[in-house]
Amino acid sequence: MKKTTATFKQAKADGKKLTMLTAYDYSTAALVDGAGIDGILVGDSLGNVMLGYEDTISVTMEDMIHHGAAVARGAKDCLVVIDMPFMSYQESIEEAVHNAGRLMKEGRANAVKLEGGASVAAQIKAITDAGIPVMAHLGLTPQSINAFGGYKVQGKTEAAAKKLLEDAKVVEEAGAFAVVLECVPSALAAMVTKSLSIPTIGIGAGSDCDGQILVYQDLLGMFSDFTPKFVRRYAEIGAAMKDAFKAYIADVQSGAFPAPEHGYKIADEVIEKLY
Repeated sequence: MKKTTATFKQAKADGKKLTMLTAYDYSTAALVDGAGIDGILVGDSLGNVMLGYEDTISVTMEDMIHHGAAVARGAKDCLVVIDMPFMSYQESIEEAVHNAGRLMKEGRANAVKLEGGASVAAQIKAITDAGIPVMAHLGLTPQSINAFGGYKVQGKTEAAAKKLLEDAKVVEEAGAFAVVLECVPSALAAMVTKSLSIPTIGIGAGSDCDGQILVYQDLLGMFSDFTPKFVRRYAEIGAAMKDAFKAYIADVQSGAFPAPEHGYKIADEVIEKLY
C-alpha cells in the first residue's frame, strides 16, 4: 500500500518507528521500496555521492528533477521526498512555490524537503497552502555549511538549543508534516520529538526520534570519502563491488570470460558459405 504523509502522522501516534533511506536512481529505488522502507529521500546529497561535487550547494533544480523522476518510477509503495536545492526557495516565496511545484510535477515527488526554521516558515506555509507536503530540516543543514564553518553538531549551547526547539515548533505551525533532525545531541532531539505532534526523522540525532534516515551508500559501505560518526555500515558492498570488478578484469585478460555458454550459435553451413 502506498505510504503517504498520513502514514507518517499515524506512525507517530502509534509509536511505530519510521524508516527512510536516500536513493537517486530507478534500480536502487526499486530495491529500497521492495524492502519495505517507509520513505525515500532524493537528497541533494546526490551532489556528493552521485555527481562528485564537493558539496550540496552546486546541485541544481535540473539535477533534482532528473534523479527524482527516476526514483519515482522505481518506488511503488514508499513516500518519495525530493530535496529543494540551494537557492531554489530562499530568494522569494513565489520562487519557492514555483520550484516545489516543479519537483512535484516534473520530478514526480510526493513531498519536498527544505532546510531551515523560522527563516523559511513563510515558504513552508505558502508551499503547503499550494497543496504540496513539506518536510522540514533542522540542525546541521548542509546547504548552510559555509555559515556553520564546517560539519559540526548543532544545538550544543543553551541559546542554540532554545533556537532549535523554537524552530521546530515554527515549522510545525507553518504546516510541515515531518522534520529531519541532523547532527543534534540525542537529549535535545528527544525534547524536540516530545514537543511536536509531527514525526521527527533523525540522522545523527539519537534513538528517540520517531524515525531514522541514512544515505544508502554510507549504509552499504559504497562511499568512503567521508564517513560520519552516526553511520552504521550494514554491509560492505563497496568492497564486494571492487572484488567483482577485479575478478572480471582477470577473467577477460585470461580468456576465461566470455565462455562458450555466454555466446550465441550459428549453423556451421552458414559460416562455411562465408569463406
